Amino acid sequence: MSKAAGGRKRKASGKKPESPTEERAGEGGPDEAVAFIAETVAELVKLAERHRLEVLSHLLGMAQLEAEERLRTRSKHKLS
Repeated sequence: MSKAAGGRKRKASGKKPESPTEERAGEGGPDEAVAFIAETVAELVKLAERHRLEVLSHLLGMAQLEAEERLRTRSKHKLS
């Protein structure tokens, strides 16, 4: 399976990673990861639906809902 063209590229910020999860190949923090996952899975849902892959579309939709819920709950925690 080949990698899709047009993937995101991240610039190095020059700052030292604050946690072990941030040390991995330019990933950024958990908030950025969840946002990227939500966006990417949304595109995969559309692709699965276009090709009438019902079960795959459903499972990807569940992953999208989970990622979006994580985004909502993390933003609520930041406000308090």
